[in-house]
Amino acid sequence: MSAPTLREQKKQQTRQVISDAATGLFLRHGFDHVTIAEVAAEAGVSKMTVTNYFPRKEDLVLDLGEDFVSGPARAVAARAPGVSPVEALRDDYLAAVRRRDPVIGFAPEPFARMLTESPVLLARLREFHELREAAVAGVLAEEAGVRSPAEDITPYAVAAQLGGALRVLFGRLVERVLEGADVEEIGAAHEVEAGRVFGLLKG
Repeated sequence: MSAPTLREQKKQQTRQVISDAATGLFLRHGFDHVTIAEVAAEAGVSKMTVTNYFPRKEDLVLDLGEDFVSGPARAVAARAPGVSPVEALRDDYLAAVRRRDPVIGFAPEPFARMLTESPVLLARLREFHELREAAVAGVLAEEAGVRSPAEDITPYAVAAQLGGALRVLFGRLVERVLEGADVEEIGAAHEVEAGRVFGLLKG
């Protein structure tokens, strides 16, 4: 892979400056009480620049949303022959737990609190959960040559089970973060719970 160009590096730096400025404001004042104009002023850029990098205000907080939505579908699609969707997603999720991946919910307690106290962010998270389930369903349906639930509901039912498991695990992990435990303690306990949850699903 070629190294990023100077232009790409500058764009990434600008994106990071905006994200850092927004996060600081949101943590101090709450997501719902900060405007895009205030973020722009804090970052030293125009309001248009902010919206060019982050089309929705929620994207300033949930900037890992693309990975959140597409990650499980990628794991299922890339599984080896003979590996079930449940096994593939379980292994992918447990690997994310072990590396304390913020995509699955590992975050500082103030960030998690800001997230759960904002109705707007919670609504966007619900959308992400739905999009993630739909992405998994799309992969499974394509593998089975199915075009809709009317043709065969199985891929969609499996995706719903997987999506439900991920939704429960995300909520539980955020709860643990809000309880203020040490990240290593959280990770060890959550790994046990994740194994239990995936063990309930049929392969």
